[in-house]
Amino acid sequence: MPTITIEGPKIDDIKIKRNLVKELTEAAVKAYGFPIEVFVVYIKENPIENVGVGGKLVSDQRGGK
Repeated sequence: MPTITIEGPKIDDIKIKRNLVKELTEAAVKAYGFPIEVFVVYIKENPIENVGVGGKLVSDQRGGK
């Protein structure tokens, strides 16, 4: 089964997660031509204090602790 994995900050709104999974899957169906039922999507959420960009924690760049 084709697998899509996306990593990013936590998404609190379940409606946004549903839409994200739907749109990623639809794009993959269009690209591969496989039936929608074969795709698996994983959302990996990372707290912003566990992510660094440009040598700095994202939480610090957003005015965190």
